[in-house]
Amino acid sequence: MCAAPDFAPIAWRDGALEILDQTRLPLDEHWLRLTRVEEVADAIRRLAVRGAPAIGIAAAYGLALALLDAADPEPEPSARFERAFSCLLATRPTAVNLRWALERGRETFEAHRGEGRPALAAALLARAEALRAADLATCRAIGAAGAELLAPGTRVLTHCNAGGLATAGYGTALGVVRAAWERGRLALVYSDETRPLLQGARLTAWELSRLGIPFRLIPDAAAGALIARGAVDAAVVGADRIAANGDTANKIGTYTVAVLCARHGVPFYVAAPRSTLDPGTPDGAAIPIEERSGDEVTSVLGTRVAPAGTETCNPAFDVTPAALVTAIITEVGVLRPPYSESIARALRS
Repeated sequence: MCAAPDFAPIAWRDGALEILDQTRLPLDEHWLRLTRVEEVADAIRRLAVRGAPAIGIAAAYGLALALLDAADPEPEPSARFERAFSCLLATRPTAVNLRWALERGRETFEAHRGEGRPALAAALLARAEALRAADLATCRAIGAAGAELLAPGTRVLTHCNAGGLATAGYGTALGVVRAAWERGRLALVYSDETRPLLQGARLTAWELSRLGIPFRLIPDAAAGALIARGAVDAAVVGADRIAANGDTANKIGTYTVAVLCARHGVPFYVAAPRSTLDPGTPDGAAIPIEERSGDEVTSVLGTRVAPAGTETCNPAFDVTPAALVTAIITEVGVLRPPYSESIARALRS
């Protein structure tokens, strides 16, 4: 079976960061051209670029843009860097890859401090490019490791979007799906629509269609019925942050899938790069959960579906306890319980 083609949702072209605007998919494949750090922050905040690895990569380019911006009246590179760092860090509090990538940028800035703004900008740009290239290699390694866990003919359920759109172009959970498909191990993918933003319906379905992988789009509420009747052999999801004990934050609704899998004896796998492992967060209770606008619940793609004045509760993520996670698939191997030990080993490797 031929390897599926790559597509890159993030690119650096002619002095600007270009991203595929995910808020307009699948109806319109529109590219944004960003030249200022504030534009990058806005794109992250409104989910034009999303997915933990992709957010980190975009932020790394944002730091470079802050030093390149000829219209910025601030002459001091340190002031520009710190302002950009704070601006980007505040955009999405749950995804740990954002801070991780920004800290890599800080390392680069400190290593080249005093060399002048052009040299600093060039160094930050080179670091962002290196992070993007490393993410592609990381996701391919995750995919290869995860594919080995799936028997031929496996039917996989996934939630939200953890594919090429959420990374530099290959994917974490969908990286496992792609690798399994390429190795002849995959029969079918069930993609939850993933309310309230429909990232499964809009984005995962778009990717799977583009890759030629057979799938069925299902309502979130149908997952339990499919799992109960034996139509799902494994669930594979991504993660925005994994605590030191293995508790995992991912798009809202992931916890529900994990509980259903545990009830019916279906393996529940989390696929994420090592940078998503957060030793500074002891458990899921310490993970900050982003609360988003109620408009994402009362409206669908700009059309109101609830009465005016309806109050909402719209957490963007939930936390799956480590006890419900069969394994965590990373680029340095498959981590098994007890996660406090296997995560510590992975971080040391």
